[in-house]
Amino acid sequence: MDKRLVQQLQGYHNPAAAVRFLVVRDLDGHPDCQKLKRHLLDKCRAAGKEALVRVRIACTELETIYLADLAAVERALGVRGLDRQQNTAKFRAPDYLGSPSRELATLTGGAYQKVSGSRANRPAP
Repeated sequence: MDKRLVQQLQGYHNPAAAVRFLVVRDLDGHPDCQKLKRHLLDKCRAAGKEALVRVRIACTELETIYLADLAAVERALGVRGLDRQQNTAKFRAPDYLGSPSRELATLTGGAYQKVSGSRANRPAP
């Protein structure tokens, strides 16, 4: 995503829609989350879309965000019964899980895979 962010933002044109963009990224070993956010904001500025973009950094794994909305995961992956687990203690506070990606893969019976699962609903470039 990082390599093509400017091109993807510049390439999106839909005058009929009130479009906003949300860029969500995990740290992936980056030592400084604030510096990473500034880097992504600079790319948004270079694309001329800074006013339309919000950048958020997931400080652990991106899957933490998915675990915070199990009903959405259920719909996206077609795995039944996930939404009922949202009120269990560990899914009320997914930031405290040791490995959110492993938890999500286990919870979905392997339907979620770290790379393919994150890209599954992404439109083709």
